[in-house]
Amino acid sequence: MTSNIERTDFALSAEELDFFRERGYIGPVTVYSPDEMDEIWKTAQRQTLDRSRAAYAEEGAIAGTTNIANYDRHLDVDALARHICNRRIIDRVASILGPDLLCWRSEFFPKYPGDEGTDWHQSDTFANASGKPQLLWPGESEDDFGAGTLTVWTAFTDSTLRNGCLQIIPGTQHQMNYDETKRMDYRAEQINQETKNGIQRGFFGYDYRQLQFDPNWKPNEDDAVSLVMERGQCVIFWSTLMHASLPNVSSGKDYRMGFASRYVPTKVRIYPNTDRIYEYGGSISLDKWGAVLVNGRDEYGHNKIVTETLLGTPFTA
Repeated sequence: MTSNIERTDFALSAEELDFFRERGYIGPVTVYSPDEMDEIWKTAQRQTLDRSRAAYAEEGAIAGTTNIANYDRHLDVDALARHICNRRIIDRVASILGPDLLCWRSEFFPKYPGDEGTDWHQSDTFANASGKPQLLWPGESEDDFGAGTLTVWTAFTDSTLRNGCLQIIPGTQHQMNYDETKRMDYRAEQINQETKNGIQRGFFGYDYRQLQFDPNWKPNEDDAVSLVMERGQCVIFWSTLMHASLPNVSSGKDYRMGFASRYVPTKVRIYPNTDRIYEYGGSISLDKWGAVLVNGRDEYGHNKIVTETLLGTPFTA
């Protein structure tokens, strides 16, 4: 999946690409200094409050019961629009996926004191909650195992062992352990109530174990890597890599805020034959959604493309 493209300022080296191919991730990578990240996060919070969530948080998609309210804020928050196009991110992603790139989704992942960790999981077509594939690579059917998406998870605040840092199991991107054609039962009342292998974990009201091919299988947590990151750093990984997070067992106001931006080549079909997403206890219309061309050209025309934020600011890759 790697393209022989012209080397850019922040492209991965041959050694880094070998590491990524074997282990499925690269990082932590510094994108901003802590002071720069503080300013970006302060601006993003202000712009988020200034913009109504009405276009994205609909029909029960209320923060605190579902993560769908945190989707795609790069489409209406200028600070996040600039972030998804940052060359320190895009050059590295292009090293892996090739030069023609779309950002098709972004998500906030907050974790406040007392919040559970996130279940071990993998995502390929992202049909895991709604039952309908959201990504199809060329030649894929709804039953195929594909490449998923490349996720760039950026620490907007310091991410520590106590406040719920991200975890990954290197090298697990080559085999799916979950059947995304199965269904999970959504139960909001089970949030913060489940303990798995001695750790409080859940999945926004779902239990990801319901998707396992083998109901008796357990991930080998002895191989897990905990990604402690300073604010302004990111990790880049395949969505098909086994990943999870720890619970926030800190006290006071030590919350963890992660922001995931997701990238695919322009040849991938996004939300095929879909005009509305139903998941995580809510639903969201795709009327105002569009993918962002963050690098190269789109010669396929598979997907709806947006060129500016809802505030009218152009995306600049």
